[in-house]
Amino acid sequence: AKLPASVQVEDIIQNGMLGLLDAINRYEEGLGAQFETYAVQRIRGAMLDGLRENDWLPRSLRRDMRRIEAAVHLLEQQHGRHPSERELAESLGLPLADYQHMLQEARGYQLVYFEDFAGDGEDDYLERHITLEGNDPLTLLLEGNMRDVLIKAIDDLPDREKTVMGLYYEQDMNLREIGEVLGVSESRVCQLHSQAIARLRSRISGAIQVAPKVKGEGKARGRRPAAAS
Repeated sequence: AKLPASVQVEDIIQNGMLGLLDAINRYEEGLGAQFETYAVQRIRGAMLDGLRENDWLPRSLRRDMRRIEAAVHLLEQQHGRHPSERELAESLGLPLADYQHMLQEARGYQLVYFEDFAGDGEDDYLERHITLEGNDPLTLLLEGNMRDVLIKAIDDLPDREKTVMGLYYEQDMNLREIGEVLGVSESRVCQLHSQAIARLRSRISGAIQVAPKVKGEGKARGRRPAAAS
């Protein structure tokens, strides 16, 4: 529902069918995962891989957003609170206006990839969990503490950013409508949304990096699928 109008539903379905065929070819019995569990992740991953191949966000800007996430994490650790926009801009060595422009350009940066949450030399997030019977990634997210981490991260957002997220995702309002509610421009709402996403991604990524690994006897093989936030 939140994808650009340029994305065709038929293309997503076609990518999903390719993911199903890939799951059929790659699935190996005895690894502990039911075929349905494995196939769902491959189908979803293929759909999101298709979106990523036609990514509307340039790699340079994706790299910049990861710099912002790193700055958010560092400043939170240093000050024990959410950093302000000005503090983040200074940390990145940017004028405030350039930092805000970067946030505005990052509209659509709400895709989260499992590979973002793997450290150097580690198996990816899905491969660490898919082989445990009954413990597909969605189940682990809902049953583990990651859901609590996300809830806490949303609750801890600065008030205006939390309001933007609630109006956008719960009330299904567009950026223009949210701007009218808050009394700001549509571009300013876009900046607040991108900054909130950066804060959430930083918090979730940090929580996954410090969480204990769950190990299985084997692991699924193949491309690394992605997830959406």
